[in-house]
Amino acid sequence: MATHSPYMDDRETRSQEERAAEQWQTLRVTLAHAKANSSYWGKLLQDIDPDSIQGPEDLARVPLTRKSDIPGMQAGNGPFGGMEAASMGSLARVFQSPGPIYEGGEDKPDYWRFGRAMWAAGIRPGQLVHNTFSYHLTPAGMMMDSGARAIGCAVFPGGVGNTEIQLDAIEQLRPQAYGGTPSFLKILLDKGDELGRDTSSFKYALMGGEPFSNSLRKELADRGIYALQSFGTAELGLVAYESEAVEGLITDEDVLVEVVRPGSGEPLPEGEVGEMVVTVLRAGAFPVIRFATGDMTAIMPGASPCGRTAPRIRGWMGRADQRTKVKGMFVAPEQINQIMQRYPEIRRARLVVTRDNEQDSMTLKAECEGADAGLADKLRESLQTVTKLRGQVELVAPGDLPNDGKVIADERTFD
Repeated sequence: MATHSPYMDDRETRSQEERAAEQWQTLRVTLAHAKANSSYWGKLLQDIDPDSIQGPEDLARVPLTRKSDIPGMQAGNGPFGGMEAASMGSLARVFQSPGPIYEGGEDKPDYWRFGRAMWAAGIRPGQLVHNTFSYHLTPAGMMMDSGARAIGCAVFPGGVGNTEIQLDAIEQLRPQAYGGTPSFLKILLDKGDELGRDTSSFKYALMGGEPFSNSLRKELADRGIYALQSFGTAELGLVAYESEAVEGLITDEDVLVEVVRPGSGEPLPEGEVGEMVVTVLRAGAFPVIRFATGDMTAIMPGASPCGRTAPRIRGWMGRADQRTKVKGMFVAPEQINQIMQRYPEIRRARLVVTRDNEQDSMTLKAECEGADAGLADKLRESLQTVTKLRGQVELVAPGDLPNDGKVIADERTFD
């Protein structure tokens, strides 16, 4: 670990009472701002008095906003579906996330709050962060970038791909820290070993975008890389992050996390697995209130042994629906159905997601009869066009796929 305090600030170790008082007061301000300045939130909160929200039971009266519903809400209803609480001119950037979902980013230091997760991962002022999250379309690259800048780090905007060029930069610039998906860090390290390139400057890493397996964590530790993971989304920014205790993920100081029964807004007790619902405590241009992520998790009892006192979650435990993340990108059943509509000869299709050698892979299995020889190639091209990810295609006979309504089968395990 680097020197300096293990905590980014005193907020991480304050009492539960002090945190609750600040968070619920900020929530009331957030609700009032959203209700007054956004057409979407104004309608959703029309029967909610912000001053009446004093605790979790009151918050549960606020209707959920589901991530899966946002593309439909935004289509044909202005650029953001009325969810914005500020004019376009007040935004610094506009992003498109898979869905598509459009979000705006404000010109504020560490807008997505990833500095806290990076600090917990040992990243400190004066270091160079090699950032391999994408800088185009989605905000992923800027999320890590702004967090690093808030700490006082320089950033190399590596983005995705161009492995050998990135290895050139690693040898020349000697970055101490890595930000990106676990799988791409392994790609860089393995390719570096294969080509005899020096990647030994990496000492710290903050992972995100996909699960971080224990086997890869050990492999990185054996290389001298201290690596932790975080969980966040384009809409929410940082939600939770690991600390040196590696016992669950600690929720960010500026979010309220609930776990609800899937398909409802009913909060579940501590320890019960359900859908993660997040509220960002921010009276800004893009309010996010009781945002149903579709991700499954559970609230852990007690506080982290590291001394941070915020609630903890068990991390990502699957999807409440069939949408899943592959190489950091969401893939939805609607996308598979879109591909099927292009090829009427396909009777049924299922995307099977697996993991091999720490890498996600996906295979589209399609039932068809008497298909021409080029159908598999056409499907492979359509799969990449629609999902923005490469995958394999396997043509099977009618009746070979289970008739269970499943369009995406996530068969990955993380040991």
